[in-house]
Amino acid sequence: MEIELLQSTKLTLSIQDQVSKIYEQLNPNIVQRPLVQILQNENKVIVAVCREQEAVIGIALLATYTVISGHRGMVEDVVVDEAHRGKGIGRKLMQKLLEEAKYRNLDEVLLFTGHHRSAAINLYKSLGFTLRESGLYNLKL
Repeated sequence: MEIELLQSTKLTLSIQDQVSKIYEQLNPNIVQRPLVQILQNENKVIVAVCREQEAVIGIALLATYTVISGHRGMVEDVVVDEAHRGKGIGRKLMQKLLEEAKYRNLDEVLLFTGHHRSAAINLYKSLGFTLRESGLYNLKL
């Protein structure tokens, strides 16, 4: 099992297909964007993958941006293949993203998760994340 940052130069149709299938386990109702779009330099998204031999068995993304109050990262789309859950893969993916956040001198890393995702919440808390006392609003466009 290996955790690595996915680079656009190493992207293949096989990796795209595997990532798409894993993501469907997180949310089958969302229309996915192709990884070639996500991995563009101007997009500033880090994609961590967990591979076992050639099989992608987990993914986690970190979108980075700068605002007046500092350098931020937003964790997105953390999912481990159902057959491989409970083995610490989500933790390793998150640790890889947090290492990269420190390397890039981010001031803060944020994430959102559903209140029903108790395993994910326990993982995030064990990594030092705390619940903010603020509201999240969204507008679908």
